[in-house]
Amino acid sequence: MDGVILTPLKQIYNPKGDIYHAMKKSDDGFRGFGEAYFSTIHKGIIKGWKKHTQMTLNLIVPVGEIEFVVYNEKTNTFYTVQLSQNNYQRLTISPNLWMAFRGVDSYSMLLNLASIEHDPDEALTLDRDEIPYEW
Repeated sequence: MDGVILTPLKQIYNPKGDIYHAMKKSDDGFRGFGEAYFSTIHKGIIKGWKKHTQMTLNLIVPVGEIEFVVYNEKTNTFYTVQLSQNNYQRLTISPNLWMAFRGVDSYSMLLNLASIEHDPDEALTLDRDEIPYEW
């Protein structure tokens, strides 16, 4: 889908503790740095729909497993991917695409490396049933 990039990430295994790469400024999808935050979600819970008008999202799942759904209302198409330690990749979502996500494991955590700082007036939200997607 145009505006979506899925980037495989390095996991470096170490007997004292593993390293999980997230993003470098030279990576495709890097659009500047505004803030980084973690968000947790429980199994079966769905968060979304949200559409950012300026922010580029860079989503990584270091704990658990999360299903992401991106919707392009201009083309009426969906893009879906499940990210986890076993499918360790970074999902980059450009502005003006709708996004929602669902917890697959009992407890999951994502990291968002956002291109701009949070601004409550910059994003639009819809109720889950306003975009027809069968979870």
